[in-house]
Amino acid sequence: MPHLYNMGGLHPSKAEAGQPAPNLVLKLCQALGEEEIVYCHWKSNNALARSASGDNDLDFLVHRADMLRFIEILCRLGFKQAKAPAEKRSLGVLDYFGYDEEADKFVHVHAHDQLIVGHDMSKNYRLPIEKPYLESVIQGDPFKIPAPEFEFIVFVIRMVLKHLTWDAILSREGRLKSTEQEEFNFLQARITPECIDPILQRHLPYISVELFNDCLQAFHADTTFWKRIKTGQRLQARLQMNALRPWISDLLIKYWRRAALAISWRFFGHRTRYQLQSGGALIAIIGGDGAGKSTAVNGLYAWLSKDLKTTTVHMGKPAWSLITKIIRGTLKIGSLLGLYPPASTYNEMLNQKSRISPVYPWLIRQICTARDRSMTYLKARRFAANGGIVVLDRFPHPQIQLMDGPQGKRFISPHKANKFVLSLIKLEESYYQQITIPDLTIVLRVNPELAVQRKVDEKSSYVRERSTEIWEMDWEPTDANIIDADKSKSEVLAELKTLVWSQL
Repeated sequence: MPHLYNMGGLHPSKAEAGQPAPNLVLKLCQALGEEEIVYCHWKSNNALARSASGDNDLDFLVHRADMLRFIEILCRLGFKQAKAPAEKRSLGVLDYFGYDEEADKFVHVHAHDQLIVGHDMSKNYRLPIEKPYLESVIQGDPFKIPAPEFEFIVFVIRMVLKHLTWDAILSREGRLKSTEQEEFNFLQARITPECIDPILQRHLPYISVELFNDCLQAFHADTTFWKRIKTGQRLQARLQMNALRPWISDLLIKYWRRAALAISWRFFGHRTRYQLQSGGALIAIIGGDGAGKSTAVNGLYAWLSKDLKTTTVHMGKPAWSLITKIIRGTLKIGSLLGLYPPASTYNEMLNQKSRISPVYPWLIRQICTARDRSMTYLKARRFAANGGIVVLDRFPHPQIQLMDGPQGKRFISPHKANKFVLSLIKLEESYYQQITIPDLTIVLRVNPELAVQRKVDEKSSYVRERSTEIWEMDWEPTDANIIDADKSKSEVLAELKTLVWSQL
């Protein structure tokens, strides 16, 4: 009879004694038990405490007949399906993320309906022993787990395919990592050796006892280089009937993905992340000075970007396009020649005398800003269309007049403007009309007097005016979600996370 794992034997660096499982994990385990889902946490059970706490991903092997009900439970608990990066994608695996509000952490579930193993870059082999694997399960804390003999056999096969193929050895991956060695020792100490041979002979007859023992021997430090490679080749040959693709194709995929990852990281600084299957989203954070917009944007980015494809975009200060640089450079030369005053506010500009009306260069600069904002928005929209999450700072919402919107019509009366000025105003407005409302709009509403106290580095009158506009505006006719920003930063961020996750 399989024996229970002794959680007291966990390595102290791998499990924190007494650390409670997130409420979301406990609810998931309870639901799986109540609905009698046939499943187990199928690997890395030496670090079961870290998995239970949500610090490690949850790798569940689920009986294929129960997979639909398993997914229904995840959805009911607020989990959302995600698409893994190419190098992490594997047949028979579904990825779901849930957010535990109390623990303030994501819970990442890998739902397997097949045992697919191999190198991390390819996962090319299926072990068709899911049925007996699941039949061996026992109740752990808090998950059901396989008998240690089954887990040990699968672990050894996984490690040989990962570390003892010739390409892995040439890539300096020929030794177990410290965490893998700990898992090996953990499992080996808990198996009943006499149970290993019958399992191999009955469920994996093409892997002889002799070959399996050679696999065990190959992990020893005194095993020669050629012996390890030969053992890896023999195991691969025995598993070819269970391979998802030919050996040469698997090799090419591994090297291609290694190269692509290295180039992406070294030259572009990109780290591959998951994407939600429901698609990307544009999230606009709106608020006056002192409302905590920057804190909210940075907090949401830090939270989401750990696992999901996320970026931030500052719409208030868009990057200058080449055309903007040329135009602004030309206008700068004109101001240096004294043809009109340098860039300033509209009211300050009107009080200055110049050969050319200062209205024209002022309007042209506003048009450049409007165009750059529309181009910045276009890039953000494309990022979201490709599955990314974009957090927008200082979005030019049409309800707002004092910040980041069309300025020409606001300052220049139509009956006092000539046709050329009106055409410039119309051009500026046309760029803002291309900036449509985001998928989720969040307004941080703060009392103007509190905003003044917070924003000590700005003129109090300036801060009060901009905050008052947001404070007194009627947001009811819009789809905006209102957050009371009078609360502390931690309270506001917690409320934001809950709101955002519920809408993604």
